[in-house]
Amino acid sequence: MAFSTAASPLCTWLIAACLSSSVAGLSGNDAPVSSGPLGRRLRRRVARSKQLAAESWFSSFGMQSASLSGQSLVAFCGSGLSELGTFCNLEGCEEYNNMKPLFGDGFFGEGLGGFGFGTKPARAGRRLRRAAAGKATAVAVQPAKESEQKKNKKTATKQRRVVVTGMGVVSCHGHDKDMFYENLLAGKSGISEIERFDCKDFPTRFAGEIKSFSTDGWVAGKFARRMDKFMLYLLTAGKKAVMDAGITEEVMKDFDKSKCGVLIGSAMGGMQVFHDAIEALSISYRKMNPFCVPFATTNMGSAMLAMDLGWMGPNYSISTACATSNFCIISAANHIIRGEADVMLSGGSDAAIIPIGLGGFVACRALSQRNDDPTKASRPWDKNRDGFVMGEGAGVLLLEELDHAKARGAEIYAEFLGGSVTCDAYHMTEPHPDGAGVLLCIEKALAQSGVNRADVNYVNAHATSTKAGDLQEYKALMKSFGGNPELKVNSTKSMVGHLLGAAGGVEAIATIQAIRTGWVHPTINLDDPESEVDLNVIVGGEKQRLDIKVALSNSFGFGGHNSSVLFAPYVEANEED
Repeated sequence: MAFSTAASPLCTWLIAACLSSSVAGLSGNDAPVSSGPLGRRLRRRVARSKQLAAESWFSSFGMQSASLSGQSLVAFCGSGLSELGTFCNLEGCEEYNNMKPLFGDGFFGEGLGGFGFGTKPARAGRRLRRAAAGKATAVAVQPAKESEQKKNKKTATKQRRVVVTGMGVVSCHGHDKDMFYENLLAGKSGISEIERFDCKDFPTRFAGEIKSFSTDGWVAGKFARRMDKFMLYLLTAGKKAVMDAGITEEVMKDFDKSKCGVLIGSAMGGMQVFHDAIEALSISYRKMNPFCVPFATTNMGSAMLAMDLGWMGPNYSISTACATSNFCIISAANHIIRGEADVMLSGGSDAAIIPIGLGGFVACRALSQRNDDPTKASRPWDKNRDGFVMGEGAGVLLLEELDHAKARGAEIYAEFLGGSVTCDAYHMTEPHPDGAGVLLCIEKALAQSGVNRADVNYVNAHATSTKAGDLQEYKALMKSFGGNPELKVNSTKSMVGHLLGAAGGVEAIATIQAIRTGWVHPTINLDDPESEVDLNVIVGGEKQRLDIKVALSNSFGFGGHNSSVLFAPYVEANEED
């Protein structure tokens, strides 16, 4: 729509210029004629000559003859750049049309291949040539009555349901979804002293740092040496989700790849790559990594993964600070619900445990400084909490349309019921003191998904271990679900820290694992809870059994971004014909 609006003045100018200059003598400069019968005949002849000249002008550009009534002219100008492009016979240059696949062949092996750029420009060129020949540029005005009838016609369609069939995780608690959850159920802390760089001069010297990570078999070596860790985590977790869903190369041959997409975001992007580029630039631009721009941008992880898989559906990233993953999951599910995709990889990835990342959050005064005992530093809802603990990693879900998943015999882990996003519109880093934005987000998620609040009996809370945030979220949860005696709430961040843009993805995996296993993990370090917190609701130091009906997972971010997503066990009996 933006293209059409922007192009309309240009189209109008072209028509006006050509008609005024090419159709000489037929403009407003015509000699005056008398008002008698002879004058009227002359005016009719002049008008007819103008119409014939204008039609000749249109046909010279390969367009079908069209009436130059006010409506037709507006329709022509409003067609925008898509029609203007046909006039110019736009085609890719020979070098572009002959490009080879950028990353070679392979699915899980040596390359990020499987996506060729050589065919699409040729097809686009043929379409443009056909359009320029006048086969796709007819200007027609639909009768208003017929248009209104089509507008009011409703087609009954079956609601498309979204299920989770694959999960991939990279975290300080392991890179396998089952190992990750076993460590959570055991109440094990993944927080430790930072080893990646010397941080003795920082007031915070610990994080949920990933100590052991290998890209072997997941990312080609030439990229592994150049990519930022956030992208390596993303590619690995994304491919693990695909593999976990049982999607092999053989299975993928039956997929419509135009309806398979990737929507994985990042809050911070390639911070290390960007930092290295700045240092190189201080010497000379010639020292800069030629990949520094694409490997620093948040969208390129999704793009690279799509190139590897050959998935040509929706592909982009969302960056809404620590709410990023949930925003991506909601948007990806909506692509499936609307019929624009059958399969979507979604979630988030971040790797900000580097000097500039640590220093930045220290400057914000957001981090815990419990250096004497890092494993006790992340303590949501505890009176002695003093800030959040940085984490890193990636969490990716493979979302799939229900019938598509059933047709290939996929194991269904859970069903995505819906979600919502809101904004506090209050402060850059502080939550709204009344929790208004959080409460609104939860209520909208319930309304959007059609879930009865009495059915929500488990919440994986955002709960970062900050003074203000923990209590505001807790109060909002009590307002929404406090009357439910089955309600259980916990915090994954108490054990892995805050993974920033990846937090929602990793916590969605923890939520779905709780649905699958019937166990909800503990919240560790809750030694001296706030007086307002009900320990009958908060899952404390030990895991608890729970038959989950509906689970809610919250993620909030700097800027007042709020997000809530709802999952439930998949029950085949709930299907409606």
